[in-house]
Amino acid sequence: MSKIYEALKKAHGEKTQDSPVARQHLHQNPQISSAPKEIPATPVTEQHQSTLRPAHAGISGQYLRFDDLLKQCAEPVWQPDPNTIVFSDSHSPHGGAEQFRTLRTRLYQLRDGAPVKRVLVTSAVAGEGKTFVATNLAQAIARERDRKVLLVDGDLRSARLHLPLGAPLSPGLSEYLRDEATEADIIQHGQEGNLCFIAAGYGAGSNASELLSNGRLQKLLDRVAPLFDWVIIDSPPCLPVADASVLAGCVDAVLLVVRANSTPSAMAQKARQELRKSNVIGVVLNAVGKSNSYGNYYAYGYGADQKKQKTPHNPERKADPSMTVRAQ
Repeated sequence: MSKIYEALKKAHGEKTQDSPVARQHLHQNPQISSAPKEIPATPVTEQHQSTLRPAHAGISGQYLRFDDLLKQCAEPVWQPDPNTIVFSDSHSPHGGAEQFRTLRTRLYQLRDGAPVKRVLVTSAVAGEGKTFVATNLAQAIARERDRKVLLVDGDLRSARLHLPLGAPLSPGLSEYLRDEATEADIIQHGQEGNLCFIAAGYGAGSNASELLSNGRLQKLLDRVAPLFDWVIIDSPPCLPVADASVLAGCVDAVLLVVRANSTPSAMAQKARQELRKSNVIGVVLNAVGKSNSYGNYYAYGYGADQKKQKTPHNPERKADPSMTVRAQ
C-alpha cells in the first residue's frame, strides 16, 4: 500500500512542475542573471571619479607655467609706499636704486659659480633694515625684462613686509603652514609685472619656529620656486629667535644686513657664527651716508640731471636709503 502511495505522490509532483503556473513562476524568479552583451565604454570607477571635484585645484610648480599661476593666485590692489621703495617716482634716479641694481648684479655673478635661487635676508638684531633690503632687492630684479620674483615674509612674529607693498597681511604663510589655505590662496599678484608676494598671515606668535619646521614650507618652496627666477625671503633677526636658522635650511644662500654706524661689530660676528652652517654669500651695509659712500658720490656726477647736479651737498642730511655690498 505504501509503495502505491509513494508512486502517486511522485507522479503528482512531476505534473505540478510541468504546469503553466510553475513554468511562469520559474521565469519570474531566475536564479542566475545572464551577462550583458555589451560592456559600458566607461568603467564605473572612472564615472565616479569624474563627479568628484576638489575644493581647490592647488598649484604644482612641476607642471604649471607662470601664466597659469597668475590665473589662480589672489589679485588684491596694492598701494606701495613711495617712501620705502627706492624705485618709486618720489625718489631721485640715484636715491639708492643704483645700489640695489649693484646688489642684483652681484647675485647674478654668484649664480655663475653655484645654483642660487632662494635667498634669505636676515640681520643680527631688529631695526637693521632687512625688510627694506628684501623689498627693494625684489623690486630691482622684477624690473628686469621677463624676470619673475617671489617675495616672502618669513617673519611670522612681527610681520612688516606687507607694509611697503601696501598689500593684505592675510591669508598668508601662517595660514598655509596650519593647513588653512592653499598656495593659490596666499600668493598675491597685485600689480603689473612679474612680482608675486606671500604675506606672513595671522596668528603664529610664539609657535612660529614650530610652524616653520613642520615641513609645509619646504613643500611650498619646492612646488612654486620652479616658476620663478628668484625667491627672496625676509626673516626675523637671527640672534633673538631661532626662526632665521630654520628658514636658512630651506634656501640656497643668506644675505646678512648690517646697519652702518649702528650694529655693534660683536653682534655682527655673533650673527655670522649663528649662521655658520648656512651659505652666507655676503653682507649688505645698509643706511650708508652720502659722505661715506663712493657709489653715492659718483652718482651725483654720472647720469644725474642738471637740476640734481646743482643741488648743494648738505652734510646734515639724513642718511640716504642706500647700501654697500661686500661679498664674502
